[in-house]
Amino acid sequence: MTSAPQQGAPDPGTILRSRGYLVILVFGAVVGLLAALVAYFFLKWVGVAQEYVFTTLPKDLGLDAEPTWWPIPILAISGLLVGLTIQYLPGTSGHEPAEGFKASGPVRPIELPGIIIASFVTLSLGVVLGPEAPLIAIGSGVGVLALRALKRDAPDQAVMLIAGAGSFAAISTLLGSPLAGAFLLMEVAGVGAAMTGVVLLPGLLAAGIGALIFVGLDSLTGFGTFSLAVPDLPAFSTPTGAEFLWAIGIGVAAAVVGTAIRRLALLAQPIVARRRIPMTPVAGIVVGVVAVAFAAGTDKGASEVLFSGQSALPSLIDNAATWTVGALLLLMLCKGVAYAASLSAFRGGPTFPGMFIGAAGGVALSHLPGLPLVAGVAMGIGAMTVVMLGLPLTSVLITALFMQSDGVALVPLVIVAVVVAYVASKRFTPEPIVAAAPSPVRPGPE
Repeated sequence: MTSAPQQGAPDPGTILRSRGYLVILVFGAVVGLLAALVAYFFLKWVGVAQEYVFTTLPKDLGLDAEPTWWPIPILAISGLLVGLTIQYLPGTSGHEPAEGFKASGPVRPIELPGIIIASFVTLSLGVVLGPEAPLIAIGSGVGVLALRALKRDAPDQAVMLIAGAGSFAAISTLLGSPLAGAFLLMEVAGVGAAMTGVVLLPGLLAAGIGALIFVGLDSLTGFGTFSLAVPDLPAFSTPTGAEFLWAIGIGVAAAVVGTAIRRLALLAQPIVARRRIPMTPVAGIVVGVVAVAFAAGTDKGASEVLFSGQSALPSLIDNAATWTVGALLLLMLCKGVAYAASLSAFRGGPTFPGMFIGAAGGVALSHLPGLPLVAGVAMGIGAMTVVMLGLPLTSVLITALFMQSDGVALVPLVIVAVVVAYVASKRFTPEPIVAAAPSPVRPGPE
């Protein structure tokens, strides 16, 4: 039996048949185009800035090559700029990444400058965060800005739908599929079943238009599509019993590692918030020092610790044979510390550094019997993603898309690792303390 709809609740069928909803669909497609354009060139200029700061600038300053100490002053400057942006520009320059993804409503256009500046500086100057959260916020802000320019008194429901469409278009092109963006935003927002179609349709249309824009811009500019995927992975066929046991172990291990990173970040976050200007540069210096220490202790570069790890993931997997177990464990430790410091102070997304650490752990464990490299990487990515995001469906889907041709065969193992990691991380996380409601005061005898 189906329960009767609540009195006063909007009827999805009536909304879908309305003329106003058709207008929103058309406008959502336009917003998808705009958001994809902004996202494409934002990602492009982040890449250009990274290349200039860490490759070209040292030579322009008369240095033969990038000095070992170079990341430390660059990360300090990043912290200063981000701290000033958060402190003085309207809004909060984006959400606190240590808190994971959470629904925050449409982004006000006045907040866009702070979000763009803080995230651009964060991503360009080596901080260990990704572009997905800024793209969601920028896409939302672009949608609201376009709608307000056309109709200043647009109803709140229309603003919500168009802001969601902008977010869909911006994030889906990065994740490589509108479905991944849909799962991510649905899990974050907790969209009710009755309204799922109403809310998702403008976003899916915008994401489809955005994907076409990305492909077209790639053909015109040759800059690339910036999507997340690893080509030419070794073939994987059927999971074995031993690999399912590995999935349980990897899930528990990811819960331990990820929970430690999140607790460290959440512990430092209020300290940074109380003294934003001096403490954000200090967090940047911590990231730089850890990266330099890793480079000094291995034959690898500091860039393995810096940045989100999104573009470094394919190289890590392809060149797994060149990594020793000791170097991988040191990489996980240094990247984890830098990740926690970045989560506590900067503005960016929490997804890709967690994926990178999970992949590094999978590569390290693949040296042990019964665990193929591809399976270890997939389970590590899925397990660490769900611990950092708390979104199990999204974690499975992103991992499957990332592993491309092996994704379908690996899904059973990834599901086990994700479920175990999700449940274990909840067990490791203390329940929030809820203050007891005060007892009602009863009048005494007169």
